[in-house]
Amino acid sequence: MKKERLNVYFDPVLSGELEALAARRKVSKSQIVEAALAEFLSPDGADQREAAIVRRLDRLTRAVERLERDHSIGNEAVALFVKFWLTTTPPLPEEMRDAAQASGKERYDGFVEALGRRLVKGKTLTKEVSEDLPAADVK
Repeated sequence: MKKERLNVYFDPVLSGELEALAARRKVSKSQIVEAALAEFLSPDGADQREAAIVRRLDRLTRAVERLERDHSIGNEAVALFVKFWLTTTPPLPEEMRDAAQASGKERYDGFVEALGRRLVKGKTLTKEVSEDLPAADVK
């Protein structure tokens, strides 16, 4: 195929970058300019980039929606537990409160310590529950 010769002018800095790229890739400057021009003139180039961006945005949207769902489930679970606990736990008599508070502080400290260990290991209750469920139930 016969090619046409064109004379074009480049900024000296751009010309140097073109020269360096051609040397690195071991191709002619004409091949690089031709490929760049073909990409620039291609109507599909912009469409392909847009489609790739849309796919990434769709993936991000689904991830955010899953996070919102999981967050709502977690909030609902905590709220339900607190409501259940408050409605079923009778108040303590005055003479037992100091001992109960000391015991509660000790248990809470143990809880925070265990939580820290689990988080460092990467273990979460969500992962444990999903591992215990049959494969068909995990989404």
